[in-house]
Amino acid sequence: MIKKISSIIFFAAIVFCPVSVFAQESAEPSEVQRDFVISMSKHEWNLDPHYATYTSEAQLLDSLYEGLFSYDPKTLEPVPALAESFKISRDKKRWTFTIRENAFFSDGEQITAYSVKNAWVRLLKTPQAPYASLLDCIRGAQDLRSGKGSEEDFGVTVRDNRTLVVHLSAPTAHLSRILCHHAFSVCTEKENAFSGAFVLQEKTPDRMVLVKNEKYWDKQNVKLPKIIVNFSDNIVDNAWDFNTGKTDWVVGMVDTGAVINKTSIRISAVFGTEYLFFNCKNKPWDNADFRNALIAAVPWSELRKDALVKASTFVYPLAGYVSAEGLTETSLEDALDMMEDARKSAGIPKDEKITITVGISNSSERQKNQCEILKEAWKPLGVELKIQTTSDDRYLDSISGWNADIFSYSWIGDFADPLAFLELFRDGSSLNQTKWKNEKFNGLLEQAKLTTETEEHYKLLSKAEQVLLDDGVVMPISHSVSLHAINLQNVGGWYVNALDIHPYKYLHIKSSVTETAPNII
Repeated sequence: MIKKISSIIFFAAIVFCPVSVFAQESAEPSEVQRDFVISMSKHEWNLDPHYATYTSEAQLLDSLYEGLFSYDPKTLEPVPALAESFKISRDKKRWTFTIRENAFFSDGEQITAYSVKNAWVRLLKTPQAPYASLLDCIRGAQDLRSGKGSEEDFGVTVRDNRTLVVHLSAPTAHLSRILCHHAFSVCTEKENAFSGAFVLQEKTPDRMVLVKNEKYWDKQNVKLPKIIVNFSDNIVDNAWDFNTGKTDWVVGMVDTGAVINKTSIRISAVFGTEYLFFNCKNKPWDNADFRNALIAAVPWSELRKDALVKASTFVYPLAGYVSAEGLTETSLEDALDMMEDARKSAGIPKDEKITITVGISNSSERQKNQCEILKEAWKPLGVELKIQTTSDDRYLDSISGWNADIFSYSWIGDFADPLAFLELFRDGSSLNQTKWKNEKFNGLLEQAKLTTETEEHYKLLSKAEQVLLDDGVVMPISHSVSLHAINLQNVGGWYVNALDIHPYKYLHIKSSVTETAPNII
C-alpha cells in the first residue's frame, strides 16, 4: 500500500519495536469499550488471504491475519508484528527475523518460523494467486510459483522455531512494506485458525461478526471486544443508522447530505488510479501503433469529466516522484494519420471495419458511459466498439480468461512506491493481466529495484512509466477517492491515510473528546 522508500533504514543491527506503538494513545478505560458497528457495501466476500483483491476484503483480512509486519495506522510505516525483531546483512540480501515467543494462532497452536515459511510456500503454489509475484525478490520464489523450482531451492530457511532467514536475489529496499500486505500474512489450512487481533465468529450475506482473539500476542492493546460489520448499499439507511448511533463507521455507501454531523465526513484522495487497459493478446491490438491511434482520438476532457481527481498518468504522484508525461491531448487528425499508417503496415485495407471489444460490469453505468464516449470517438477511424458484460461479483475474476480487448480497472497500491503500480505490467508478474511484454520496461524496473538511492529509484521508475504510456497500454482516468462517515471525537485509532487501510486493532471508543479532524482532506 504506500510509503516512501527513503524512510526505510538499512543496517546490520537488530531492530526492536515496542509491543504496541499505539498502546499509550488507546489507553482508554476498558469499561467504555463496547461492540463496534461498521457498515460496508454488499458484495461476494473472499476471505482467503491468498486470493482476495478488494480493499474492503483487505480491511477485514488485516484484522483476522497478521504477518511479519503490519501497518502503522497513521503513517502506514511497517511495524514489526509477528516478527519481534529483524536484522539486515551488510549486502542487504539477507533478512533474519526473530518470531515472537508468545505468538499463537487462535486455536492455541504456536506460530513459528515454520508457520511463516509454510504460509509463503502455499501462496506461491496457489494457482493464480494475484500477489504471489511480489515475493519474486526472494531467491527461487519465481521458479517455485511457476512450477520450475522446488521448495528446497526457495530462499527462505528456518534455523529454529523462532528464526527465519530470507535470502534475496538482489537488495529489495521495500521488502518490509510488501510484507505488510495480507497475502503474506501467516495462515494455515485449518479453518477458523487466525493469527490476527480478531477471529471470525459469524459470516452471513448480511453481516460478519469479529471478536477479540484471546490468543493474540498483543491482546492487551486490542480494546474492542467485538466488531459487527453490516453489509448495506442503501445510502439513506446507512446515514440514518449513523445519525442515530446504530453505526459507528460507514465505509463509502452513505448519503453525505443526510449526515447531520458534517465533521464526521472524511473525503480524501488515496494511492490509487482508475484506468482502462488493453489486453494485448488479439490482433491488431497487440500492436502499439493501433493502440496509440485510438488513444490519440480519445476525448480526455469528456472521459474524465466526472472524476473528482483527474489522472493523466498511471502512477499516483508521490512526493519526490517526477511523473511521466501524461495523456492529455486529443487530435482526430493525428489519429486518422496514425491509423492509416498502422493499417498499411499490417496489410489491413483502409475501408475495412476493425472490431474492438470492451469488457465491463453489467451494472456499471459509469463504464457504459465511457464505452459510448469511446465508441463515438473511434468511429471515424473505422473501428467498431462492441460491449461484453458480466456480473459485478464475477468481473475482476473473469478478466484473466476473458477474450475482450479493453477492460476497466481500479487499483490501489500495496506499498508506498511506484513499483506498487508498475508491477501490474511486469512480464512474469502474477498481477499482469494485459499480456504486454516490453524488455525496456522490465529492465528499468530491475534497475530501480537494485538502487537504494531514492532519487535514482524514482527516476528509473518514471522512465518505466513513460514506456508504459508511450506504448499505449493504459488510459488513466482518475485517481481514487475514499469516503467515510466516522466521528473521531468518539472513536480513536482511525486516521486518514493514502492506502485507505484502517487496522481494527487500534480502534477504540474514547471516554472524552480528545481529537478533531478536518472534514475534507
